Amino acid sequence: MCCLRCCLYCLEKFLRFLNRNAYVVTAIYGKSFCPAAREAFMLLLRNVVRVFVLDKTVDFCLFLGKLLVTIGISTLSWAFLSGNITLGNVVAPDVSNFWYLIILIGVGTYFISSGFFGVYAMAVDTTFICFCEDLERNNGQDKPYFMSKSLLKVLGKKNKTVKMK
Repeated sequence: MCCLRCCLYCLEKFLRFLNRNAYVVTAIYGKSFCPAAREAFMLLLRNVVRVFVLDKTVDFCLFLGKLLVTIGISTLSWAFLSGNITLGNVVAPDVSNFWYLIILIGVGTYFISSGFFGVYAMAVDTTFICFCEDLERNNGQDKPYFMSKSLLKVLGKKNKTVKMK
């Protein structure tokens, strides 16, 4: 049963990852879901190292963002409930043990910030798929790259102008 649960967990993670990228390809090209999922999977498979590095880096940065927001809001709620700061005419309620409230506020803040940071994660996925498409479809010579000059510089590529005869 434990092995089956592990396999189903891995399958769920894979399908969520595939769905996110299939939605991006659907939005870019207007294809139906199954062909878009296949194209997204093949594109990501051809760029597997970049996908791994970007995915783990973004996950870490977004986790730090969620943690920072949660700690910040929890600290502000502690300062308000303990009477260290006031908000205009609003007076902190007289609570004998406010640590439960701070924990509840912290947990709620983490879940809310996870929802907001999910939008950023989707934006990163969309930008990454566009980046991979740009690398595959264009060569910098007769088909110029569309990515920014700073990204071209990081990759060591450049757009070469083709002279007309």
